[in-house]
Amino acid sequence: MTRSSSGPLAGVRVIEIASLAPGPFACTVLSDLGADVLRIDRAASDVAAPEGPTDPLIRGRRSAAVDLKHPHGARLVRNLAASADVLVEGFRPGVAERLGIGPDDCRRLNPRLVYGRMTGWGQEGPLAPRAGHDINYIGLAGALEPIGDSARPTVPLNLVGDFGGGGMLLAVGILAALFERDRSGLGQVVDAAMVDGAALLTAGLHGMRAAGHWPAGRRGNLLDGGAPFYDTYETADGRFVAVGALEPQFYAQLLAGLGLSEADDVPRQDDRARWPELRLRLAAVFKERTRDEWTARFQDTDACVTPVLSPWEAHEHPHNAARGVFQSSSGVRQPSPAPRLDRTPGSIAGPPPHPGQHSVSALADWGRAEEEVSALLAAGVIATAPATV
Repeated sequence: MTRSSSGPLAGVRVIEIASLAPGPFACTVLSDLGADVLRIDRAASDVAAPEGPTDPLIRGRRSAAVDLKHPHGARLVRNLAASADVLVEGFRPGVAERLGIGPDDCRRLNPRLVYGRMTGWGQEGPLAPRAGHDINYIGLAGALEPIGDSARPTVPLNLVGDFGGGGMLLAVGILAALFERDRSGLGQVVDAAMVDGAALLTAGLHGMRAAGHWPAGRRGNLLDGGAPFYDTYETADGRFVAVGALEPQFYAQLLAGLGLSEADDVPRQDDRARWPELRLRLAAVFKERTRDEWTARFQDTDACVTPVLSPWEAHEHPHNAARGVFQSSSGVRQPSPAPRLDRTPGSIAGPPPHPGQHSVSALADWGRAEEEVSALLAAGVIATAPATV
């Protein structure tokens, strides 16, 4: 039995080998779009922790806790892969093969399997076996250097490598492989590396550089905070607004909303030599009102001035509320599924599971016989945890 869903991926079965951040994010995207995701968690003594999981990165799937170092654990995963459409793992290169659940092991039983691999450096290359984190991958990809003030790069959380260049593009690659499988009848390996994905995200910067539109260093260009009409400004209450008045007509509305005009000797938008002066003028005016006062002043204009909201208050904005950009699920406010499909919309399939919460029921639904599941449980190959109350 698969998950009951009307989403566009209804009927697609995914095995997720538990990992960190980007892999789970990709599987959350697939689950939100209707896939039946079975997460293989580690079979350990802490699977029965009493507190309920709250992480939206593992929402909408079931969990079976399996000891992958046990020969029968690896065999169980291979057998599950035999009836799956997708398997996602996030080990360092070679680890899945040593465990006996690598692409060749699994696709020998199921040539149609799409095997998704999520790493930082990729499956080959000098750095492939080395450790790293988001900051390292985006630094090597050229995605970190342009971000920040003139003195030093600023870490953009782990949104660029882990989630944008990592999990999101892994999901895209999996969907592409599933689409191609309809023509060839065969699955394939999706090698998603965060260094590759982060580099891809900089494609527009390379184009701007080639066209001569990115001539300066950090905070000296149009889109990196170098232009005073594309930056953030502190307001009277210590909060911030974002200004994106790139086009001349939007710049004119920005000045009008601020009570300024070129007649008052405000620098022209295209006068780069006077950009420092313009920045000081804008900063001084924005400090005269609170963030929310400026929000109200500009909300019915095309000046491209919006409040800088924290993740914890973004749901309160009228636009986000009207679109349902955030929703509460299992007591946790979190982003809603995206993108939106009008005929087969996605949805949050359920709360994050306890590791091992569905070891028995999910394995039965995936075709494992009751006697086999009982034997695996008795041998310690799988473990169970109680349902979250």
